[in-house]
Amino acid sequence: ELKRRLVAEAQTIFDDDLKANRSLGKFGGELIPDGATVLTHCNAGALATAGDYGTALGVIRGARDAGKRIAVIADETRPFLQGARLTAWELLKDEIPVTLITDNMAGHVMKQGKVDVVVVGADRIAANGDTANKIGTYMVAVLAKQHGIPFYVAAPISTIDLNCPTGKEIPIEERDIREVTHIRGQQLAPAGIEVQNPAFDVTPNEFIAAIITDKGVARQPFMESLRMLVEVKPMEANG
Repeated sequence: ELKRRLVAEAQTIFDDDLKANRSLGKFGGELIPDGATVLTHCNAGALATAGDYGTALGVIRGARDAGKRIAVIADETRPFLQGARLTAWELLKDEIPVTLITDNMAGHVMKQGKVDVVVVGADRIAANGDTANKIGTYMVAVLAKQHGIPFYVAAPISTIDLNCPTGKEIPIEERDIREVTHIRGQQLAPAGIEVQNPAFDVTPNEFIAAIITDKGVARQPFMESLRMLVEVKPMEANG
């Protein structure tokens, strides 16, 4: 009986997450112009969520499912290469055109006019819209702002923490230095070198054009719009 209940609960969680991601993808897909090239960072796709959709990649899939022609530029996402290993694989599998770049090429391709929109996921969103995501996201947001490219965050409503006032209160995890000094067990950096390896950074809300959730799209001022989305009831969100 316990096993049956656990399996049923797991299936409910899976179904709820997939439904949320598909809803998020529909809302976000409406923001992506037909023919757009979308730059994304890290992996916020099916491999990071339940089902076959994802959050940031859910927006891309939502645009595709709406009949739009979409291409993607995927940052490799050092040091753990989630973009190269996971995002690129997902998009190739879905037959969505994707080009892989190194993280330090993002500004270059933006300056060349090759990026129309940026969409990233989120690990935690503060009440004011400050967003914690994979290290390197802040850099991409600053570059997007400089080049007049809309920068969207895609995340389920559960990612928003109204009890966290700003991004300053979000703790940033430091990870094993070997992620930076080694690749596949091969040491590349000098032994004994000092290393910083924060897993995440925080993008201030002023760099974010909109936050896409399964309950709708929040825009500035985020303090008000995020609270409204979090507090909306399911029936209201659906209609």
